[in-house]
Amino acid sequence: MSQTLSPNKDRPTDTRKSARPHGNRRPTARPDGRKTDRGDDARDEGRRERPRAEGIAGLEVRRLAVEILGRVLSGRRTLDEELDETTGSEDLRALDARDRGLLRAILASAFRHRGRIEACLKRLLDKPVPEKSGLVSAILHVGATQILHLEVPDRAAVSLAVTLAEADQRSYRYKGMVNAVLRRMSKEREELLAGTAEPWRDAPVWLFANWQRAFGEEAANAIAAMHRFEPNLDITVKADVDGWAERLGARRLGPSTLRLPHGAGRVDQLAGYDEGAWWIQDAAASIPARLLGDVCGLTVADLCAAPGGKTAQLAAAGAKVTAMDISERRLRRLSENLARLGLEAEIVTGDLLTSSPGKRFDAILLDAPCSATGTIRRHPEVAWTRTQADVADLAARQGELLARAAGWLKPGGTVVYCTCSLEPQEGEAVVAAFLAENSGFTRQPIEAGETGLDGLEGAITPDGDLLTLPSLLGHDPAEQGGLDGFFAARLRRVAAEPVAS
Repeated sequence: MSQTLSPNKDRPTDTRKSARPHGNRRPTARPDGRKTDRGDDARDEGRRERPRAEGIAGLEVRRLAVEILGRVLSGRRTLDEELDETTGSEDLRALDARDRGLLRAILASAFRHRGRIEACLKRLLDKPVPEKSGLVSAILHVGATQILHLEVPDRAAVSLAVTLAEADQRSYRYKGMVNAVLRRMSKEREELLAGTAEPWRDAPVWLFANWQRAFGEEAANAIAAMHRFEPNLDITVKADVDGWAERLGARRLGPSTLRLPHGAGRVDQLAGYDEGAWWIQDAAASIPARLLGDVCGLTVADLCAAPGGKTAQLAAAGAKVTAMDISERRLRRLSENLARLGLEAEIVTGDLLTSSPGKRFDAILLDAPCSATGTIRRHPEVAWTRTQADVADLAARQGELLARAAGWLKPGGTVVYCTCSLEPQEGEAVVAAFLAENSGFTRQPIEAGETGLDGLEGAITPDGDLLTLPSLLGHDPAEQGGLDGFFAARLRRVAAEPVAS
């Protein structure tokens, strides 16, 4: 007899105990298309005819959403890589612009509200979706995303979800459950949303606990609440900031940062893009380069430089920039951006831990590879693809990178170490360990006025480092405020003694 799941009438649950992907465990939703076991084959005899996906309006978008959701959760690809027209699949490129926009909206919302969606689904099920149920979990999440968070007709969301279940050999037997759960979700939408309104639900337990310990309960909830909003796009302008603000209908945030309104359009079709008047850069990401002060005429290394926003800042400020990154592909994009902007830098492909520049620099900016938990507003999948073990591994590597980079600095020079992570292990702990082992360096405290942005007085730590939280830079309405989470510390080399590594 085939196994079925029945909707549960009223079972309030705490999503912190829900069946989420943990550690390196593969998520329930797996788009691998593997055949079911022999027993399943036997039970499926007589059900070999499956509905065809071709020709059903909207089905291809949902099919791709289910597949991409599984691939991203497995850690194989980032959401940006999956949705980029150059690195995405042929099926993605075959979609028209409208369908690509819908696909992006479904997936961004599915990750942004993943915890809340899972809580709602759990309230409607007697037990978790079985591990060997094919694409059922992903199909439910994609369907629920549309019902709970997008302006998609509920009937279409339910019907297409059922069709996807019918088309997958392992999911076929659960099509009735998919239909019942999503239909009930449509009827009880407001009640379900009201019962899962707490911001912490959209963060994994380990991650929210980290924020509670580091920042306190109120700040942790404020961070999670900001992650529920789709962020505005920020740009850095080379010149005539007010003029470009008027032309683009943007709001000025700092000396060279503008915030575009939602729905501004495709980036490459906006005024000023082709002529290289500006580049994309979150307000928080624009701060670290400013902390080096006046760099005109100085030799500056931008390490782990891609995608290149900070390289552009430094070059525009008159620095002689060497931009290094381990990824040749990402450096090609950096070079293309510099060419569009009419800026120059020396581009070097290499591993910071094994390469040697053959010279020392007046200043160094090290934006170390990190867990990127400060960018969840823009990359919501990060919350669900990182683990506590990742943070520990990255912190160890960051310490090695900082020690290596510091050895490339001239005596009297300045290094700014930064990450787009909210985790103390990757920020203050890395700097504290480095200073404890290197008496030839001293911390240069940062002042709020150096950030170039109003409203960041609370972003300076007691040690004089910078720590922006997504909940800072408030605005009315709230969804137009916020910025990425960023840590930065400024260190000066006061002696020429060797750097401990």
